[in-house]
Amino acid sequence: MPAPVPLSVLATVDPVLRDAVVMNVLLDAPGTVAVRHDIVETENGGGIRRLVMTADGIVEDVVVPLEHPCTSCAVREDAVPTLRRLAAQGSAAVLLALPVSAESLPAARTLAAETRGGRLARLRLAAVVAAVDGAGFEEDLLGDALLAERDLALTDDDRRAVGEALAAQLGHADVVVVAGDVPPVASDLVDHVRAADSERVDGLDRLDVGALLAHRHDPLAGERRTDPRRAAPARTPGDNGVWTLDLHSDRPFHPERLLDRIEDLGAGPVRGRGVFWVPTRPDSVCVWDGSGGQLSIGGMGEWGRHVPRTRLVITGTGDQQELLREAFEDALVTEDEWRVGLAPWLGSADVLAPWLGDRHPA
Repeated sequence: MPAPVPLSVLATVDPVLRDAVVMNVLLDAPGTVAVRHDIVETENGGGIRRLVMTADGIVEDVVVPLEHPCTSCAVREDAVPTLRRLAAQGSAAVLLALPVSAESLPAARTLAAETRGGRLARLRLAAVVAAVDGAGFEEDLLGDALLAERDLALTDDDRRAVGEALAAQLGHADVVVVAGDVPPVASDLVDHVRAADSERVDGLDRLDVGALLAHRHDPLAGERRTDPRRAAPARTPGDNGVWTLDLHSDRPFHPERLLDRIEDLGAGPVRGRGVFWVPTRPDSVCVWDGSGGQLSIGGMGEWGRHVPRTRLVITGTGDQQELLREAFEDALVTEDEWRVGLAPWLGSADVLAPWLGDRHPA
């Protein structure tokens, strides 16, 4: 039985860099085929533009109408059958270049399931790669630009910040490629934000495509990297002013005081992620995720057997560390309030419902 065909996945927020990585892989690995997806508008609605490329040029350029033009649909409804066909045609390796700004985790989930005895049984999921521009990395990660302002939004209602998409890509990747000149601050930021067990490659010319294709992506490790309940500092501070605060407590946030201090905790040029809990819904795991002044909070199930905790891991370059520490402590339920227990909270108004949804009845 022939060895499975390696399949790598590429994510980035830079369309020029995406094409550069694709071409680099095609030239360095003979027999490799690249599939590039872009979400586009058509006369009848939305669709996916699929480009299939080899080192000799473009083999296919097709727009596929989709009822729901999104990255998940593109992978499930177009990428999977296309990849299956390319593997059957004898491709030596395949690179799937996701739409610019798309997160790699949802795609990797689908591809991992399909390569384990599904429609892509002839393929093996190799490295998940994130490519970033070194010169623009600090502004991309910590600046307040929205994807829509750069014409990189995936849908009309995509209000993500550039930094939000970038951080998600780096946090999940097996390999992080940093292209171009890398200022010292940007270099430290990359190391603070990428997964602790990821590999970093500086420069496209140093990318070992053979090692990339030989890598085996571990879906469980990918899920752990992006699990906000496992958020932890990836690196220690360097000499260039980049820092990461690990703010944690067994106590929950006070709902009203959290709203009073949420701008101090989540706004500004920082990258923050983690989990918290509130006494008005003690069973709920609340997620904290933000970058460049854009903050998202929401629910992700229940604590179950885990002990509830509040932990925010915040990375930045400015002088706001003391403000963050003070805002975090102020937003927590005090020791005196905590001694009273949960009973007084369970019947109180739920001021976080607009963000966390309706709480379940006790």
